[in-house]
This record gives sequence, C-alpha cells and structure tokens, in this order.
Amino acid sequence: MASDPYRDMQSTPEFGALRKALRGFVFPMTAAFFLWYLLYVVLSAYARDFMSIKLIGNINVALVFGLLQFVTTFLIAWLYARFAGRKLDPIADELRAKVENGGTR
Repeated sequence: MASDPYRDMQSTPEFGALRKALRGFVFPMTAAFFLWYLLYVVLSAYARDFMSIKLIGNINVALVFGLLQFVTTFLIAWLYARFAGRKLDPIADELRAKVENGGTR
C-alpha cells in the first residue's frame, strides 16, 4: 500500500515549524481579543455609569467600545494576512512543492 504524501508531510520538522508559527500568532491574538471583548461585556454589565458617559453628542463610551470591537476585528485580520504572507506562506509553498514533486524528506 502506497503511503499518503500528505500524511508523511505531517511528520516532518518543517510542517511542525509551520504549525508552531501559526499557533504562535493565533493563540495569543485570540486570547487578547477575547479579553478585550470580555472587558467590553463586563463594563457594559457592571460599569453602566462609565459606559454611559457622553463623549460627543449622543455618542457614549459604550458605543465607542462597541465600534472598536469591529476595528479590532479588522486589525487582527490585516495583521494575520501580513503575518501569513511573510512567515507562513513561504513555508507552506515549500512544503506543497515537496509534496507535488514526490519528496517529503
């Protein structure tokens, strides 16, 4: 029975480095965003006086924090695209070329 080149690739150090690089970005960024969102929810629930402070006209702190959630989401997506283009894609391209050329080691 012939071996699966993709399964063979998973056991290479290069693939491990790719996974480590991905996790090195994704886990901290996910934790940071979750904590930022949790702060927003906690402040909305327990610091109503602070969140209801009007900044400009009818725009209050809660609205600004809510809009910043969207800004943060787009910022993280942009940072990930830059990170992937610089760090992940070159490694992934090299691994794919190895698999397509029939050699995993």
